[in-house]
Amino acid sequence: MKAWDRDDLPTGDDKIRAVQAMFDAIAPRYDLVNRVMTFRLDVRWRRLAVRSLALPPGARVLDLAAGTGDLCVDLTRAGLAPVSIDLSYGMLAADRSGAPRIQADVLRLPVPAGVADGVTCGFALRNLTDLGDFFDELARVLRPGGAIALLDVAIPANPILRAGHSIYFGKVVPKVGALLSDGAAYRYLPRSVAYLPPAVVMMDRLRRAGFTNGQRRMLSGGITQLITATRS
Repeated sequence: MKAWDRDDLPTGDDKIRAVQAMFDAIAPRYDLVNRVMTFRLDVRWRRLAVRSLALPPGARVLDLAAGTGDLCVDLTRAGLAPVSIDLSYGMLAADRSGAPRIQADVLRLPVPAGVADGVTCGFALRNLTDLGDFFDELARVLRPGGAIALLDVAIPANPILRAGHSIYFGKVVPKVGALLSDGAAYRYLPRSVAYLPPAVVMMDRLRRAGFTNGQRRMLSGGITQLITATRS
């Protein structure tokens, strides 16, 4: 049995190893599955995240847990200078963005303090072992006034949308993943939402890490969240 297909969700070092192995395994068809299962809404979400940074041309942006580099492509198109950082070698090998690539744990970034004007992260918050440590690391690598845009899945507040999303995310997405890629990985995906803390806890921890103007915007009926803030 694969580590990410256990009945219990992995934690600590087990989670790090499981997440790394899982993304190595699904890297070759990751983009295809994303487009199919989101009906290409993921393209819209990433572009919105890039616009929300509101950074000037040439600004340096660290794209954390960058995967195959989709956000780096959008950042480059916006005139920004992205750096792709991911724990998974498989994902970095599949990156065709042309951005500089670094294999690293995003909780311990191998870059100096204050080096970045912005940080993006797409759909990886729930894969981290400690969100508080992650927010602290964002504050360390950003210059004062730097911006963040963090995307991840969410659960709709509307009960009808929530029920429909639960069926799609819990039943349909794993079948699509099994057909096109790795079934175990896409069974883990809906379960991994349990890793995310309540929104009020997450936003308070972001504030305590040194961020102001924190906002949490719900997208596409609440199935996705975009978190933005400014380094104080």
